[in-house]
Amino acid sequence: MANILPHTDGGLITADNSVLVFIDHQPQMSFGVGSGIDRQLLMNNVLMLARGAKEFKVPTILTTVETESFSGQMWPQLLDIFPDQQPIERTGMNSWDTPAFREAIKQTGRKNILLSGLWTEVCITWPALNMLAEGYNVYVVEDASAGTSPAAHEAALSRMVQAGAVRMTSVATVLEFQRDWAHRDHYDALMNIFREHGGAYGVGIEYAYTMVHKAPAARKVLQ
Repeated sequence: MANILPHTDGGLITADNSVLVFIDHQPQMSFGVGSGIDRQLLMNNVLMLARGAKEFKVPTILTTVETESFSGQMWPQLLDIFPDQQPIERTGMNSWDTPAFREAIKQTGRKNILLSGLWTEVCITWPALNMLAEGYNVYVVEDASAGTSPAAHEAALSRMVQAGAVRMTSVATVLEFQRDWAHRDHYDALMNIFREHGGAYGVGIEYAYTMVHKAPAARKVLQ
């Protein structure tokens, strides 16, 4: 088993010290979302987070529950970002109860665990509490997660924070991977991710590109 790396960057997330987990982004779970976030915004945040992690080569784990009997396949838009990965299939609601999931986390050798999933109060909270007890640093990307009601989502976040977890958001997480605009390796790809998924921030980037820097509008050619 790989050794767990220490938390060495002053509390900040980096592409080299973290692992991202997507839990149960599946149709049946999406139907039950009632915590206040629009489902399309939720999907947009998840895809932005996933594309950002892939760009920075952050190890990413996908897991699903009861795909054939209840929940349906993981969102195809998310699977398309990681075409070579097969989600870890589970029967249990708590990912940490599944040996293959625990082993996937341990094999990364990383201590900072970023979580995104459905629903916050069950499939995020339970493994988060277990991982905190095991000595991991847990970060919940709350706008890439959702619960069955506003009360359920907020109570789950409070429970995890009281146990030591940290609340994060999608844009902030991806920007933390970048950290310094002087690092140009990922700049153009990052701008494209935000232009597509960054909402008002993305609109601002598009305005700066086209009106200030006189670049052509970002258009996709439909096949």
